[in-house]
Amino acid sequence: MAEWSNWSGRQTDSPVAIVAPTSESDIVEAVAAAAITEMPVRAVGASHSHSRIAATNGMLLTLDGWQGIEAVDTEAQTARIRSGTRIFQLGEPLLEHGLAIRNQGDIDRQSVAGATSTGTHGTGPSLQNLSASVEGARIVLASGDVVDCSPAATPELFEIVRHSLGAVGLITELTLALRPAYRLHETLWKEDPASVFSRIDELVAATRHFEFFWMPQTDACACKSLAETDDAIDELADRKLERIGWSHDVISSTRDDLHTEMEYSVPAHVGPACFNEVREMILRDFPDLQWPLEYRTVASDDMWISAAAGRETVTISAHQDITLDDRPLFEACEEIFRRYDGRPHWGKQHYQTGQELAALYPRYGDWWRVRDEHDPDRIFVTDYLSSLRP
Repeated sequence: MAEWSNWSGRQTDSPVAIVAPTSESDIVEAVAAAAITEMPVRAVGASHSHSRIAATNGMLLTLDGWQGIEAVDTEAQTARIRSGTRIFQLGEPLLEHGLAIRNQGDIDRQSVAGATSTGTHGTGPSLQNLSASVEGARIVLASGDVVDCSPAATPELFEIVRHSLGAVGLITELTLALRPAYRLHETLWKEDPASVFSRIDELVAATRHFEFFWMPQTDACACKSLAETDDAIDELADRKLERIGWSHDVISSTRDDLHTEMEYSVPAHVGPACFNEVREMILRDFPDLQWPLEYRTVASDDMWISAAAGRETVTISAHQDITLDDRPLFEACEEIFRRYDGRPHWGKQHYQTGQELAALYPRYGDWWRVRDEHDPDRIFVTDYLSSLRP
């Protein structure tokens, strides 16, 4: 028995085998072997999810040996990317072609397949999550077939694969829609919550990206805005509070402190009210909390299980140290998130059942129907994923 843990060490499991493929044929062979023995299969990149979505006691494929950009189409502004490629590995190679991914989260350690499969996102009212940039995919199904998915050729399978939870097959390549490379002007400042929310609409609309971390011990917001600019890189005098750089350098930040996390997405118009209720609860019931709340915006999309499906969205993230019991804090936060029609991030902690999730997503049953059509023996469904079934 091998041992696996996620990035923080909070989630662990004992796979029967850990396989490290270095080619697509290796991946096909591993999936075929698992299917013959009816062994569940999961794939991991950075294991950066905080939930048990990557955990398995079956076969675990680590994709660190399956990385790189296969091809870049500068005219179409797309790139074919191996599924194990980390987001931070995309910036410089794409920049050489004058391109960049449309948006990314403020952590760039995840694999591109892991990030799209769980609906990872950045911030910005006009910017969708990374899954929405998927234009095509190549996937190994439980049958051993390797299928090229696209909206035109395989519309329902494509819908599942671009936001897959790793539950329908093993993605080997993704084709991402890109944009011309761009620079961002970052500005950092602190402001009290009442002041921030007195002009929250103005702050969100003023730049391409706006977010803040509310620090409970000081009751202050650490704010960040990123505005697209044509100015030269690092032209500013005070680089601690302002800087200019290429998007992939400026958006990402280093998060070395181990933590566990819950994130919920709520309709944008109730974001401030939801945040303020969570803040008041923390100040009252968790006065010793050292970790912040994060507030971001995400544009609406049409994906069946996207947390932003059909609505402009605000995301609110709560964090806790891995040395502490996170459940009391997260359950208290989730009670509030539920009252605001919140949808949980698929890669982070939550306590919703499959029936409860089905009530949040009009196409949730369709997502599982299509998944089951392509993996009837549930090779790609773990105990954790079974708990999410409607």
